[in-house]
Amino acid sequence: MEQRITLVTLGVTDLARAKGFYEALGWRGQEVEATVFFQAGGLGLVLWDRDKLARDCGVEPGPVGGFGGIALAHNVRSEAEVDELLDAVRRAGGSVTKPAAVNAIGFYSSAFVDPDGHSWEVAYNPGFPLAADGSVTLPDFGGAKN
Repeated sequence: MEQRITLVTLGVTDLARAKGFYEALGWRGQEVEATVFFQAGGLGLVLWDRDKLARDCGVEPGPVGGFGGIALAHNVRSEAEVDELLDAVRRAGGSVTKPAAVNAIGFYSSAFVDPDGHSWEVAYNPGFPLAADGSVTLPDFGGAKN
């Protein structure tokens, strides 16, 4: 398996609400056959009916709103951008679950959930600089074991 992710699909209970939330944050996508596709840098973020997604994965749908064991991350170029995005999240109907602050390892971060409970981290981390296109290249952590 090549080391890459092509699509991230979020199971949602109300497609129109979910699409509206992400559009309120400035995302632009395409709706095709009750599925919304957003180009997100080098990958696609997809919104699709939660129950259909579970069936498509061969699993039973679990409860809505609990932590699903995954968090998406959105890095920005300044602390002010973190704060601005959190304001937009609140206005769009999301919930800030961790206030913005400098964390234990020294960068400014926060967390929120979208209306379907999907967790996102928002961070300004100068150690993970963003290219002009928004992509990140992880630093060499030197000596890290595989």
